Amino acid sequence: LKIIMKILETEGWEDYELLDSGNGHRLERYGQFVLSRPDPQAIWLPCLPSADWNSANAKFLNDKWQTSSRFPKSWNISYHSLTFKLFLTSFKHTGLFPEQHLHWDWITSRISNASEKQPHILNLFGYTGAASLAAVKAGARVTHVDASRSAIAWAKENQALCGFSDTSIRWIVDDALTFVSREIRRGVRYDGIIMDPPVYGHGPNKEIWDFSRSFPKLLSACKEVLSPAPLFVIANAYAISSSAIMLGNLFEDQFNSLGGKVEYGELAIEEKSRKRLLSTGIFAKWHV
Repeated sequence: LKIIMKILETEGWEDYELLDSGNGHRLERYGQFVLSRPDPQAIWLPCLPSADWNSANAKFLNDKWQTSSRFPKSWNISYHSLTFKLFLTSFKHTGLFPEQHLHWDWITSRISNASEKQPHILNLFGYTGAASLAAVKAGARVTHVDASRSAIAWAKENQALCGFSDTSIRWIVDDALTFVSREIRRGVRYDGIIMDPPVYGHGPNKEIWDFSRSFPKLLSACKEVLSPAPLFVIANAYAISSSAIMLGNLFEDQFNSLGGKVEYGELAIEEKSRKRLLSTGIFAKWHV
């Protein structure tokens, strides 16, 4: 097993860029709108003048959004041929983690180059479906699991915006560990697995998710639902009080017997203003 540590960096794309960061906030452009929202890591000084920050179309201040009078309830942005609906949520997010396009590209490449015609991909904690849609675009069939009915409803809207058929993705409202345990008993197997687990959470039947206790169990269960010739397993984590080394060690534990490679590290966005990197999360991936 080969183990590699790296930082994955992005400058964004046509519909997204990080304009600046500092004083505990980030300034971003999503399509035609500029947003200012908190980021506890950005404790350095911003580069752009206050006027640029003050002119943002929406600002998350005192635990709520403040918007200009004509700001829409929702709007769309595109990434290549994929289209996503964005919405200002009460927990400061927009429904999309744009730096993850690096993962979408990697998933697309693994699926496109697979010898199997239509690999079966499992997306756990699938949220609003960006990774699922990228996998479908590459030719996979996808099982998308999330404990939130509202998140899956949003993901279905994104599916419709992308023009994919209703049968391209199987939508499941369930607790991730409960679902994978059930798939083990059923003998269902997957060629690739995508995971984006939270620090804490609850399943639809009040199952408790605690990353430090639950994720090792889930990763072990995921190994049991891999097909005989799997393509990849990838996990991304936000707001975890551990380094990427933790994820790399867990992946080494589970996939050492399969050979291949484990890559782990940080995802980061490069500022347009000064080219500094803003770390947004940690990741690990195993592949052949």
